[in-house]
Amino acid sequence: MTEILETEAAANDRRRAQVRKSLARRNGAETRFKMLGLASVLAAMAFVAVLFGNILMKGVPAFWQYNLDAEVYFDPAVINLPERPVRQAGQSEADFRAEMLGWQRRLALVNWNRLIVAAVENAGSGVEVDDRAAVSIIDSGARFVLRDMVAADPALIGQTVPVRLLLSADGDNWAKGKLSRDLPDNRQQLTRPARDAIDALIASGAVHPAFAWHIFTNVDSRASPASAGLAGAFMGSFYMMLVVILLAVPVGVASALYLEEFAPKNRVTDLIEVNINNLAAVPSIVFGLLGAAVFINIFHLPLSAPLVGGLVLTLMTLPTIIIATRSALRAVPPSLRQAALGIGASKMQMVFHHVLPVTFPGILTASIIGVAQALGETAPLLLIGMNAFVANIPATPLDQSAALPVQVYLWQGNENRNFFEERTFAAIIVLLGLMILLNALAIWLRTRLERKA
Repeated sequence: MTEILETEAAANDRRRAQVRKSLARRNGAETRFKMLGLASVLAAMAFVAVLFGNILMKGVPAFWQYNLDAEVYFDPAVINLPERPVRQAGQSEADFRAEMLGWQRRLALVNWNRLIVAAVENAGSGVEVDDRAAVSIIDSGARFVLRDMVAADPALIGQTVPVRLLLSADGDNWAKGKLSRDLPDNRQQLTRPARDAIDALIASGAVHPAFAWHIFTNVDSRASPASAGLAGAFMGSFYMMLVVILLAVPVGVASALYLEEFAPKNRVTDLIEVNINNLAAVPSIVFGLLGAAVFINIFHLPLSAPLVGGLVLTLMTLPTIIIATRSALRAVPPSLRQAALGIGASKMQMVFHHVLPVTFPGILTASIIGVAQALGETAPLLLIGMNAFVANIPATPLDQSAALPVQVYLWQGNENRNFFEERTFAAIIVLLGLMILLNALAIWLRTRLERKA
């Protein structure tokens, strides 16, 4: 009997040892899995931090550009203009318009660079600079600024007015130290007098950095790269997203509702579902080819128009919204549908009064994320001509325009790499900021709607 008890005790000890070893092995595997998961999360966060850090480090300096605070004398000898026309009693609209156009034509022919040269010389505190060097360090758009000031108020002629003039792209590069000072003069982008003048103006405090608000208010410019901005591209993206919201969201949600709640389950609906899932994985450039073939070649819609871009992005966004909406509808418990039908509600009432309100947070989140994804698309827009240079802010979705991601693409390929590299990253910051705002809006709306539900 004693031997039997000892044998059983030994067997129990072996089993306990095996259990302990198994538990230790499983606990070790669980710990390793947790560590790998944590390492993966930390690695992903590190990569995102490096990405955003690199973008911010290179893009934030572009939001500050060097300006010259100068006293501009609107010399009457240079601005040789008659008084601004005033419509006389009995004068026809056509005659007054012709007189005004003649005055504006003479205003445009004024040599505004002479005023800029004089302003640079006066601000230089005795620094000698020739006319060519003085003009080269100031953005070429400055003459249009002076022209518009006089056009708005002709009384400025003969007065000295403090004006902030933007430095040219090369002048800004030199002031920021992005151009090597060791290169010989024949390899420098600015002449020696121009470089010396910038250094002297910085030392005197006349040239200093200021926040570049014109990035948000000006359109793209090839003649005045230092004053180029994102206003035209921003409005183009706005019109495109407006088209996407007005078309993709209602059509996508309605399609998902029909397929999930009303459509019969047969081979046709199965084929439609498979095609929708396949369309969600189609490269975006294919939608650009489709848009160019259908909307431009067949329907003859205007090239480079936000309307065409919005239609192409709508086709690309529809599968995402349909799939996400159907997933939200499937997450509704069947008991809710059965309860609604049990109290006498029709199927239409059951879907729109009971099921759809529950799925609002998921549908809204999917729609906003789909719009944010469409906002960052570039390839389909290139194929419908939205990479063309457009120096105007579009007034309607039918006007030619660029878009924010396309503007990034255009600036990235600009030959003045020293200046536009920073400007490209600044445009990326603006684009990422809009996408982050859209995603934050989706999270906030979802949380708010879920709380109400």
